[in-house]
Amino acid sequence: QVQLVESGGGLVQAGGSLRLSCVASGSIFSINTMGWYRQGPGIERELVATLTSGGTTKYADSVKGRFTISGINAKNTVYLQMNSLKPEDTAVYYCAADRYAGRRWYEYDYWGQGTQVTVSS
Repeated sequence: QVQLVESGGGLVQAGGSLRLSCVASGSIFSINTMGWYRQGPGIERELVATLTSGGTTKYADSVKGRFTISGINAKNTVYLQMNSLKPEDTAVYYCAADRYAGRRWYEYDYWGQGTQVTVSS
């Protein structure tokens, strides 16, 4: 089993920045991919960014150029630096980890509890 603990959410004005952190514990040797997903009100959970243990990153088009995912040995800690935030970025952000690469969000093995990010206009 793997446990994921997120931190760093909060309230910020449009144009501001936040950094989310996610620390994994437990059977972290099994992790291949870590990433961030978000879910806004009435919206299906969607990809924000992912990072594999091999260093491959993937971003949603809506955050490219504004958000950066990074990690210390992607199996243990992953960060999401969010710059130039927009009101439409408001959502609960979830850290996720998977034993595989390339799976859909609903196939992921492990999830954190989520952290709220609110961007005011």
